[in-house]
Amino acid sequence: MGFFSKAKDALAQQAAAAQAAAQGQQGQQGQQPGMVHVQGAGPIDPAILGGPSTRSVAENDPIWEPINGVSLQDYADWAREAQTRGIKDEAGLITLAGEKGVSAADAKAALDGWVARMGQSQAVGQQFRKFLGY
Repeated sequence: MGFFSKAKDALAQQAAAAQAAAQGQQGQQGQQPGMVHVQGAGPIDPAILGGPSTRSVAENDPIWEPINGVSLQDYADWAREAQTRGIKDEAGLITLAGEKGVSAADAKAALDGWVARMGQSQAVGQQFRKFLGY
């Protein structure tokens, strides 16, 4: 075997090893503790075009912080109850929040804030749907 054949084989082995390592990391990415991942995300992050990001988000990222005391879980609970009760508009959801002890101003800020955060990261929207039971 000549020098160039050996070099070519070595490069091919390195490329195969790098590809296997990358695939292993991608497979483990969904299992990283402390992260919320977007399931089914394609290879291109829509954030480059102004859409919501598909990047994984740390569980302690500020995007998960409650808005005016309303967590994403609270918002999902309200949405689930609103669906059960046939509430179909924002005013009805704000009224429902009032029944839970949240002021109309705080409820409105939370609803708007969580929708905005879903527009920033698909991980937030997927977590919301998970809380809804989908």
